[in-house]
Amino acid sequence: MSIGALRVGLAGVGTVGGGTWTVLNRNSDEIQRRAGRPIDITAVADLDQAKAKTLTSGKARVLSDAMALARDPEIDVVIELIGGYGFAKEFVLAAISHGKHVVTANKALLAVHGNEIFAAAQKQGVMVAFEAAVAGGIPIIKALREGLTANRIEWIAGIINGTTNFILSEMRDKGLPFDAVLKEAQRLGYAEADPTFDVEGVDAAHKAAIMSAIAFGVPMQFDRAHIEGISSLQAKDIAYAEQLGYRIKLLGITKRHAEGIELRVHPTLISSKKLIANVEGAMNAVWVKGDAVGHTMYYGKGAGAEPTASAVVADLVDVARMLTADPAHRVPYLAFQPDQMSALAVVPIAQVRSCYYLRLRVKDQPGVLADITRVLADGQISIDTFFQREPDEGMAETDVVLITHQCVEHDMQAAIARIEKLSTVLTQAVMLRMEAFV
Repeated sequence: MSIGALRVGLAGVGTVGGGTWTVLNRNSDEIQRRAGRPIDITAVADLDQAKAKTLTSGKARVLSDAMALARDPEIDVVIELIGGYGFAKEFVLAAISHGKHVVTANKALLAVHGNEIFAAAQKQGVMVAFEAAVAGGIPIIKALREGLTANRIEWIAGIINGTTNFILSEMRDKGLPFDAVLKEAQRLGYAEADPTFDVEGVDAAHKAAIMSAIAFGVPMQFDRAHIEGISSLQAKDIAYAEQLGYRIKLLGITKRHAEGIELRVHPTLISSKKLIANVEGAMNAVWVKGDAVGHTMYYGKGAGAEPTASAVVADLVDVARMLTADPAHRVPYLAFQPDQMSALAVVPIAQVRSCYYLRLRVKDQPGVLADITRVLADGQISIDTFFQREPDEGMAETDVVLITHQCVEHDMQAAIARIEKLSTVLTQAVMLRMEAFV
């Protein structure tokens, strides 16, 4: 170990753990010049000790018990790359209680238990760094927490799950159904064997909750997020949106209002002219509106061994630089001083204002559009555009697609309930939200 080195314990040598070891060792000279001291991983913990020994090649102690890292007086910082809510939480809290700084890529842990973890860290005067928890290698946490600190953040919209963005890109390009593209994503390694957290929007909601807390100075409120995934999205809606000049992306959205903040994840129509609408494949992008700076966009790889390791190592450098600083003069975990956090609550989805895309399967007969528009008018909902698809040969039914002007979701849902009761409407409506992001 180099004299004066920051001594690091690494828990978990999976994809990101292996990438962290590789990047830290490959770029050690450059990193030391930036940190002002060497950064050495002196101990590694993983249940698969053989894998850990192969990775480290005898350059670090290998343990099977991660808790030993948390208790080890010879370690200054632990990197938590275990994942999940259970043992990871116990490990992080144990490390904090032993006076250790923590670097983690665990967005689920922070979104669900972050308030407790940050409170414990503040009490102990230690740092918790988590750049890798959101958007992989994109330094969005540092941008929100430090780079945009002069701004009153108005909103954030992010493509923050590469799996779903890959699926939506493939559905649009190839016209394939969701199930077929999901299988291809799993074959290519973009989707897990159990893809639920990704395709149902939970992973994106974890990340959106973290960004929301930093942007608006509120506690983590993941449990109040509105979450919809893409598993029920149909290729025909992607195609219809394209005809109308829009693309559908799974977005994590958080906005500030006088009455609270919005925190929602769902498929969203965006104008194809917007930069974020053209983010394809497994890439991530986060779009931020600040009152002073205006619009800023952050784009890059949101996952992968070395992109995520880039963020983990950047956090280690921050810890090395600030190790001797008075805790009161360090950058706060959630950007705002702990005693200045806001009590703004999350606005229920029923109170959110948006524009809407509706697809209705209807009888092909006169008066259908008049019936539908009458219901919308009764609800004070105006139509921006619509089209009726020509019925297939021999069919007596077709699709009607509408885009509305902005209205409150409660009113939209009430109108849809009435529309679905019309004798000329044959199936449940498909409703998607649309955002302009001005």
